[in-house]
Amino acid sequence: MQLRLLILYLGFFGLMHSQNVSFNEKNINVSRHIDGTLTLPEDRDAMDLAIIIGGSGPTDRNGNQNFLKNNALKKLSDALVQNGIATYRYDKRIVKQIRQQNIDPNIKFDDFVNDAIEVITYFKNTRAYHKIYVIGHSQGSLVGLIASKELADGFISLAGAGHNIGDVLITQISKTAPQFSEESETVIEQLKNGKVVQDYPKPLSSIFAEDIQPFMINWMQYDPRQIISQLNMPILILNGTKDLQTTVEEAQELKNAAPKAQLKLIDQMNHVLVLIEGDDLENSKSYNEPNREISQELIKHITTFIKSNH
Repeated sequence: MQLRLLILYLGFFGLMHSQNVSFNEKNINVSRHIDGTLTLPEDRDAMDLAIIIGGSGPTDRNGNQNFLKNNALKKLSDALVQNGIATYRYDKRIVKQIRQQNIDPNIKFDDFVNDAIEVITYFKNTRAYHKIYVIGHSQGSLVGLIASKELADGFISLAGAGHNIGDVLITQISKTAPQFSEESETVIEQLKNGKVVQDYPKPLSSIFAEDIQPFMINWMQYDPRQIISQLNMPILILNGTKDLQTTVEEAQELKNAAPKAQLKLIDQMNHVLVLIEGDDLENSKSYNEPNREISQELIKHITTFIKSNH
């Protein structure tokens, strides 16, 4: 379970200085599952808060995994704070479980949703912020969509899928392992119907192994388009044109389901929020290059969106 889940679907204050802007950081444990970092700008008048939710796998508060360090979410947080927006980013619960060598074999997608709801509710109850926005990256987009309803003041989808994860997997398999396409479609259809499957393509066991299937069944119950269509709040949808994991077509699906949402496609930005001028090899290497600069156009769009809805 541990190895397979890792690869599934790709307080104290300290004064810090960055680009002549000072801000404060505080470690806050919202619950026994949720450890995170609250970062506050020096000017705290009528502050808005952006809660940043990470993507699939054992993603920590900075956007990193065991062998992939790009600091995407930390760079996003720092840039927003420099623009006067407070942020809270947190480790996914599985990160803590791995560190404690105590992985829950029964972990569900809904656990991530419940964690996000706890985080939003915690900061909402502090009454310290003018408005609270949720930024969900990759898998965190769906988590944030579900958790934001009736809690957040606005939602930002960052490289989030527009299709059900089962349909996303069918598309990916058809491109990378077309010899298993037909068999995989049958398996995914059964999983969508809540059925555990014993007969599946063994080369795809990282996706279909029986110990993963309860997690996948739970995840497949959600259609991002249906959920985003029900959100009654300002919505911003962002995607990069060089994203290897989430295509611009996925962003367009979300936009079609929520016509009032803003859609911004960022030229040459990839999945870890940096600009790629070269080929797929450069793109892949950037996942483990923390010194790359985050897209400034991305920061501009998010900052403008939050401040225009202030």
